[in-house]
Amino acid sequence: MDLKIITDRRCDEAIVLECIGDGVVTIDLDMRIRYMNRAMRELLGYEQDELLGQPLSCHFFVQGSICSTQDCILERAIRNREKVRNYETVIQNKEGRKIPVSLNTDLLWDETGHLIGIVETYRDLSQINELKAKLERQAHPGARGPLIGRSKALQRILDVLPQVANSKATVLIQGESGTGKELIAREIHRLSPRRDHPFVAVNCAALAEGLLESELFGHVKGAFTGAIADRPGRFEIAHKGTLFLDEIAEISPMAQAKLLRVLQEEEFERVGGNKTVKVDVRVVAATNKDLTAQTQEGRFRDDLYYRLQVFPIRVPPLRDRKEDILPLIEHCMARLNRVMGKNVRDVDGPALRVLEAHHYPGNVRELENILEHAFIRCPDHSLRLDHLPEYLTAEKRSGDERVGTSAGDAGVALADLEREAISRTLEQTDWDYRTACRRLGISRSTLLRRIKLYKMSRTGQSK
Repeated sequence: MDLKIITDRRCDEAIVLECIGDGVVTIDLDMRIRYMNRAMRELLGYEQDELLGQPLSCHFFVQGSICSTQDCILERAIRNREKVRNYETVIQNKEGRKIPVSLNTDLLWDETGHLIGIVETYRDLSQINELKAKLERQAHPGARGPLIGRSKALQRILDVLPQVANSKATVLIQGESGTGKELIAREIHRLSPRRDHPFVAVNCAALAEGLLESELFGHVKGAFTGAIADRPGRFEIAHKGTLFLDEIAEISPMAQAKLLRVLQEEEFERVGGNKTVKVDVRVVAATNKDLTAQTQEGRFRDDLYYRLQVFPIRVPPLRDRKEDILPLIEHCMARLNRVMGKNVRDVDGPALRVLEAHHYPGNVRELENILEHAFIRCPDHSLRLDHLPEYLTAEKRSGDERVGTSAGDAGVALADLEREAISRTLEQTDWDYRTACRRLGISRSTLLRRIKLYKMSRTGQSK
């Protein structure tokens, strides 16, 4: 008996299917949808006749990683007479929104015992996933994935990440060095339907101008000296996943033009090649620079800037979210105890007050480095003031001397403390930038900006 005849019958069973809450779809052996109940139509936003009978219509809205492969659910059902139970995947509604679902399948037979198709049932997991996330946040109020914090500023960012992750929109994360921009990018990937595909990170500032294009887009054999074989770029490696472009402001004008084309057309050519490569990649970019100013000054393409910041996220520096310092300390201490095999249980009062009062030009990365330094020096179960880096204890002494400073001079005093800490560290390291950055917990670019800001010379005195 033909499947269409079965599914078109106005019988009691069909009425029941129209009333149940789960989505139900029947598909014939040619992968054409023959029936879709009301719950499924509402979930997808399609009318009954928009998908019925269309070739490969099942693959049109099922976005699982096994679709269109030999492991496709329908292929497995036909080949192995296999049923699927509680397979979690993602479907895409008419507006392009991704919906997490649990999928079950069963086989459909005609009256003579011949397989004629499968029936699929879909259960929307959106509310269940949100409830799980809420319960997890209640159990661990300071943590969400690898991101730690209690401040309202950070919580506002974390609250919006699930919605951001559920789209393919390009995200631009802005913030100072060490604020955790890559962690946010990884969290977007972890929460997205692309989580089972690659997350590829590229530091654009770490690559010479001539190498960046090859790194991003790949090259063909003979494209330049040393190109002894075809090599895929990061875009190809990240296919169906997420590409994180850190320090995006550092890319050359030519690379900016090629990146804009990829974002708009989802295609490119390898360096030295003429074959067009199609990719499906979600791009998340990050920068510690003011891209608006860069654009106004003509150093960054305005069309690329607006294409990147479809959804902008600005991460506040640690000094503006002091509530996050204590949970970050607790998190880092737990990690360092595991890594170093120690059992440090607490931070004593004077040391904690210094940690909470510090300005943190290197943000979270600097705090992590400070604690690692203290762990190395700590012989027992408690971190004390004398275990902290010298520049922090020097700040405390300077701060004690400035107790009488008026409130109006507070901002100047804070800048003076930062300048003194950087100057002292540079003198102690004989102006070895790499060692100084490691001790201060800041990046090389941040250190150079501070040296220029405070007009510091090799002698440690102002110019």
